[in-house]
Amino acid sequence: MKARDSVVLISGANRGIGKGFAEEFLKAGARKIYLGTRDTEAVRDFVAQDPERLVPLQLDITYQCHIKAAARNAGDINILINNAGVLHGGSLLDEDRVKKAHQEMDVNYFGPLAMINEFAPIIEANGGGVIANVSSVAGLVAMPGMPTYSTSKAAVHFLTLEARMELSGLGIHVMGIYPGPVDTDMVQGLAMPKIPPDEVARETIRAMESGESHVFPDPVLKDIYSVLHKTSEHTAGKMQTALQPKAGKMRQKQAA
Repeated sequence: MKARDSVVLISGANRGIGKGFAEEFLKAGARKIYLGTRDTEAVRDFVAQDPERLVPLQLDITYQCHIKAAARNAGDINILINNAGVLHGGSLLDEDRVKKAHQEMDVNYFGPLAMINEFAPIIEANGGGVIANVSSVAGLVAMPGMPTYSTSKAAVHFLTLEARMELSGLGIHVMGIYPGPVDTDMVQGLAMPKIPPDEVARETIRAMESGESHVFPDPVLKDIYSVLHKTSEHTAGKMQTALQPKAGKMRQKQAA
């Protein structure tokens, strides 16, 4: 899938990695880029740079009505970037941890799930394309100080694996993006080496155009990612081979 002449929808496009994606797709020659954001005023100055190709779109992925409206207004897309996310640091023992965990799961997992459910048929009808989900190294390895964020990003990782299996037959290539620390507002208080958001976007576009399924933008953690993914992908492949006939029989019974 080429970025040039593509039509892209990016959730959480007003800042951080999302804005990096918008800027890099613009440079790569995308025909249209929908900037999904809860407040369209937040992208007004950015849209003014290229109003022909940059289209603001009110989108809070925790509201089904917003997703439905986005589908009506962005029915020409062939690339979906599920980027919007939230992180609540702290401890499992925080008094409000359960409330924060619910919010992280709503934004980081249920939001992308709802977006895939709504937009996969649209992308299929448009001749196929790409869905890319932004997970995290924290979704592969438990990280200190972000206990329930890691859980939500692990859920995105497995959502990506499931979607890849199910949607490949519809002409939709599903990608997982696994950044380490990125220089965004979300982790501004963490003292550690960080990569710029546009680097995540550039590596994703390169991987997309090469037909790759996994994006590892952080060079320091790339080898770790590779080992973990080889193991999980190998296991998933064996499970799929073993269970597919049984799944087919189960569907036949349900249909009967």
